[in-house]
Amino acid sequence: MIKSTIKNLKKVPLSFFFAVIVFLIMLFSIIIVFFSTAFLVRIGFYYFHFARGPFFHWAISSIIVATLLSVIFSKIPFSPLRKVITATDRLAGGDFTVRLNLNEANKELRSLNDSFNHMAEELGNTEMLRTDFINNFSHEFKTPIVSMLGFAKILKYENLSKEERDEYLDIIITESTRLSELATNVLNLSKVENQTILSGQTTYNVSEQIRRAVALLENKWSGKHMEIYLECEEIPIYACEELLRQVWINLLDNAIKFSPEYSAIEIMIRQEEKETIFRFTDQGCGIEADSLERIFDKFYQGDRSHTTQGNGLGLALVNKIIHLHQGTIEVSETGDNGTTFVIRLPHN
Repeated sequence: MIKSTIKNLKKVPLSFFFAVIVFLIMLFSIIIVFFSTAFLVRIGFYYFHFARGPFFHWAISSIIVATLLSVIFSKIPFSPLRKVITATDRLAGGDFTVRLNLNEANKELRSLNDSFNHMAEELGNTEMLRTDFINNFSHEFKTPIVSMLGFAKILKYENLSKEERDEYLDIIITESTRLSELATNVLNLSKVENQTILSGQTTYNVSEQIRRAVALLENKWSGKHMEIYLECEEIPIYACEELLRQVWINLLDNAIKFSPEYSAIEIMIRQEEKETIFRFTDQGCGIEADSLERIFDKFYQGDRSHTTQGNGLGLALVNKIIHLHQGTIEVSETGDNGTTFVIRLPHN
């Protein structure tokens, strides 16, 4: 019986709840004034002082009593709102750990409680990502600049041999290239992050596009004596060709970077009734379990031994582009024998 009553209370609208409060205040005001007046008349006090204006004094008394009761009763229904105001002020002040705990039976208040806590959690995550982005971005830009500055100063010395001078120049060229790639990736990521509607979609041969990406990176994988195996038919796809080109290049570049010499990379494309599936498998060192949840974060690099070969933006860019295409990307397998990325793009 009690559980049934509580369940029914949860369905009561908030407007009805406040209407009941107002009605009760008016009812209690009338009852209190009535019995007070009857008592005063009984003892003769009312007759001697208020005989000329009973209705006027009745009205004044009712207003005074109703006001007092309103002040007292308002603390009950408005208590949750005061909690919300306090929590909102703390949130506006930068305290993203604040949470509401409105143990109310009303449906609207419970919805407000859940919505506020979800908002606070999302704002906290956004602030954390923003802080990490600024710190990592500053570090990634500062490192090559400091390196180039140091070697540029050394090059001013006249007693350097030709071999030393060429070595330092190669380092400056390498760091300049890295800085240029970082700037390009930041611009590309910023572009797709601000993009909510996918445009420029055409139907094209995605198998040929991946073959061109393999050819573009030939110097990298052939320099490590690697083999690339592509298993697919000629598959057409309706998508943004320029954006998906960045996906294949980033995935291949990562696979090459994390794979040992004389290993192989396998690429498989399969077209099904409702989606096209892409599998990229390398023979690298795999991804640690605590890194799996963060591999798509900006500037995150799970394997610190390869930090000079990348900037941690590739997979973040890939993830955003795939989601713009309403697709998914996941790590289906990882370990000492390598890692497999699986991409699923639905047919439009």
